[in-house]
Amino acid sequence: MLLVLPFPDIDPIAVALGPIAIRWYSLAYIVGLVAGWRYCRRLAARPPKAIDPDAFDDFLLWATLGVVLGGRLGYVLFYKPAFFIDNPLEVFVLWRGGMSFHGGAAGVILAIILFARKRGVSWLSLGDLVGCAVPIGLFLGRLANFVNGELYGRAADVPWAMVFPFDPEQVPRHPSQLYEAALEGIVLFLLLYLLARRGWLERPGAIGGAFLAGYGLARIVVEFFREPDAHLGFLLGFTTMGQVLSLPLVIAGAILIAWGWRAKQARP
Repeated sequence: MLLVLPFPDIDPIAVALGPIAIRWYSLAYIVGLVAGWRYCRRLAARPPKAIDPDAFDDFLLWATLGVVLGGRLGYVLFYKPAFFIDNPLEVFVLWRGGMSFHGGAAGVILAIILFARKRGVSWLSLGDLVGCAVPIGLFLGRLANFVNGELYGRAADVPWAMVFPFDPEQVPRHPSQLYEAALEGIVLFLLLYLLARRGWLERPGAIGGAFLAGYGLARIVVEFFREPDAHLGFLLGFTTMGQVLSLPLVIAGAILIAWGWRAKQARP
């Protein structure tokens, strides 16, 4: 019998006030958005100062709508379209989970373009600042996935494997949520931080592209350890939906990096 690490018994509900329950998953979204907003303001105050830091006070609402609406719509369209066609009211039952990063990313990108057009600023420069902050939310979100015991990994015999409480097979598995928290959160945040320090913010689109490409590569790698969604399984016999949706991000990211290096923004 394999030795496995015990799954930590953490209540998914962080605070309960009578019938009102606040979950760690909800707090991850709230803290991620607020921390990202403060970090963007700080970056915007540094050269090349392409955007007024105060603009992020208004953009926070736009970003929140993009994350929530895009994330939910992406999950509906990419992962369970047949289920939601038969149960349309379930689309609004957000507290049962079901959010797609790729849908949320599309929602935030749309919010960036519309907000930049309204304010008369470069959407590429705005996207660079937002991209620097997104790994904060990704890190917290993956930790919340771990607390919920969801999106666990494939069966494994590594010493740090865990048996997740909602796994019907009850076999040791990779804690892939923690892998994602490390790669999509910590590693990607540090990479973008270093690029920003080395002047990449002066090249509109370059850091935004680095985020897209970095996230896409990290997600493709982690998907080899993550259990595919039961209702989807493997696509083409070996790939997952997460990998299929991440490949266009890598391509788009590479294009934005190349664009940014061709058009360096002059310092004011």
